[in-house]
Amino acid sequence: MARTQMTYRQSGVDIEAGEQMVGLIRSSMRSTYGPRVLDRHGQFAGLFRLDYDERLFKHNYRNPVLAGCTDGVGSKVLIAIKAGRFDTVGIDMVAMNVNDLITMGAEPLFLLDYLAVHRLDPQEAAQLVAGVAEGCRRARCALLGGETAELPDLYRRKEFDLAGFAVGVVELDRIIDGHSVEPGDVAIGLGSDGLHSNGFSLVRRLVFGQAKLKIGTRVDGLDGTLGEELLKPTRIYVQPVVSLLRRYKVKRVVRGMAHITGGGLVDNVARVVPPGLALTIRKGSWPIPPIFPVLQRLGVDEGEMYRVFNMGIGFVLIVRPTFAASVMRRLARSGERPYLLGKLRRGQGGVQLR
Repeated sequence: MARTQMTYRQSGVDIEAGEQMVGLIRSSMRSTYGPRVLDRHGQFAGLFRLDYDERLFKHNYRNPVLAGCTDGVGSKVLIAIKAGRFDTVGIDMVAMNVNDLITMGAEPLFLLDYLAVHRLDPQEAAQLVAGVAEGCRRARCALLGGETAELPDLYRRKEFDLAGFAVGVVELDRIIDGHSVEPGDVAIGLGSDGLHSNGFSLVRRLVFGQAKLKIGTRVDGLDGTLGEELLKPTRIYVQPVVSLLRRYKVKRVVRGMAHITGGGLVDNVARVVPPGLALTIRKGSWPIPPIFPVLQRLGVDEGEMYRVFNMGIGFVLIVRPTFAASVMRRLARSGERPYLLGKLRRGQGGVQLR
């Protein structure tokens, strides 16, 4: 008996759609390139120069150390699917990576993305990658390459996942890791733009499951619809923080930094507080964005709120107290909203909220 001849498309993978997508995203990728990127047509890997050339590069490296990290958007992608809006979660993905990189004092160089889908829609995929490119422009790093995988046997209809892999560079003697934190140092928090990209499994169950709200619902206290609020992209802190670090002999001024993601202020800041020291963060020393009281009223206790969400602080710097005022002024001039959160003292308490 003759066997039926099958095609790749019949198994769920559309090669032509992938080629169409590549054409759509090419200009978005190239908009992130700087002089260190070597753009080669048809290349199978991205190329990025680290060599020393005073004529070509504004910043050169004496004793460079590469820093790398990877992260994704998590279940926030399900909000994008529900809303039918795909232009912001790419920014989130970049932010989750580059905000981690800069905590070490590293300057982001380039990012690679990975998009896995049930069925490739070139237009939707192009919107996602355009968001990634926008995030890279905000972080001043190159979108050097990526991978798109069409996986109909792993993802349900309309579903996708988005992750990234970022590489940065820091001079060996300018690595910031929290080891120089001392008693008397102060914590400065930078305001967030809402939820950012954490806690969305809880948010979805609370908002769409327990409260039965819709993506287009308008909730008292929020500026727009629920969907617009939930899809606000994660704030990217790269430019103000990197600019700040270039101004100082970093370990004399900036002792440690933390990106506030899952685990909230307590768990994330504790990672850069050395043993034998304690930090008390004063509640009320910064304004809490309205989405957080909305979620709390819908059914989350205060302790869980602070454990899961950023509560309005997206990034924390621990600095020498004599430089605190000048650091805050520089950050404010860069467009950030800095708040003095608390002071380090001797003790075994780690980080506490009071």
